[in-house]
Amino acid sequence: MTTSKENAFRSNRRTVLAGLAATLLAPSIAKAADTKALDAKPVETKIVDPKATKAADAPADPPLLAGDYAKERHKFRTDLLNKGPAPDKYEPLVAPPGADQIFYRSGLGGELELVAWVSRYERTPKPRPAVLFLHGGNAIGQGHWLLMKPYIDAGYVVMIPSMRGENGQKGNFSGFYDEVSDVLAASNRLRHLPGVDPHRLFLAGHSVGGTLAMLAAMSTRRFRAAAPISGNPDAFAFFHRYPEDIRFNAKNPREFQMRSAVCYAHSFKCPMKVMHGSEEVNFDTRLALLSKRALAGGVKMELATVQGNHNSALPGEIEQSIQFFRSVAA
Repeated sequence: MTTSKENAFRSNRRTVLAGLAATLLAPSIAKAADTKALDAKPVETKIVDPKATKAADAPADPPLLAGDYAKERHKFRTDLLNKGPAPDKYEPLVAPPGADQIFYRSGLGGELELVAWVSRYERTPKPRPAVLFLHGGNAIGQGHWLLMKPYIDAGYVVMIPSMRGENGQKGNFSGFYDEVSDVLAASNRLRHLPGVDPHRLFLAGHSVGGTLAMLAAMSTRRFRAAAPISGNPDAFAFFHRYPEDIRFNAKNPREFQMRSAVCYAHSFKCPMKVMHGSEEVNFDTRLALLSKRALAGGVKMELATVQGNHNSALPGEIEQSIQFFRSVAA
């Protein structure tokens, strides 16, 4: 792949750094969103044995699996055949203006010390609500912090955590699995910060972070509500498109299933608002399937589109997430 093609690939795939500054400042971004209707075509939601799926399959409709995702995580260990850092280029880990750099521990026995950025705030007599925001891509950058201003202005304490193997840090990139443990560890750090209300802890994320937000929201009851943005609930589809990110044993279908929220859509443990841009039509079918299965399993889930593409829709999506969090915690 040439340098120009590689740069174009990364831009189309998960760019939320330098370009976000211009996006956030653009006055013409539409803020309205409408609920996305489910596909009229019936979707198969048959519950199957996880061992029944052939390793070579990339199913049109990933199976709906029995069992609770959080419990399945305790029983499963990903088999990394290729160990190493996250694949994305990165900036030095320097806290952006208005943020403090703190650390949290994750990994077996807390062996990993990872960086997180937290908004500066003063403690108030009444504990403050907080948002854990999971960045796009597989590296954290200054541009991600620009997204946080609406949350901060709305009164939330905000944390963006980096993940294992990102930005030169220790740990092995696993692609949507061990990183979920990092999200849970970061959320524990955030909810114990002085002046933070642990009962009003919210979760949001964009792109890669949107996928992690789905998986984390199925893994704990810690979050009051979650708002994944442009996340892919289907690891079969994601890694079919980006096979270079596969570090695990791709012959084992469980590796894909345990990275696919759509396979455990009944396991979400808080109200959900799942969003994507109107131009991101590749998400329509999979998110419709996720919503159909979640609602059938008794999950409170809204599915919405916001005018724009992967990046330009972000201001409207973040504003909608704030409104959603307020409605849940009213």
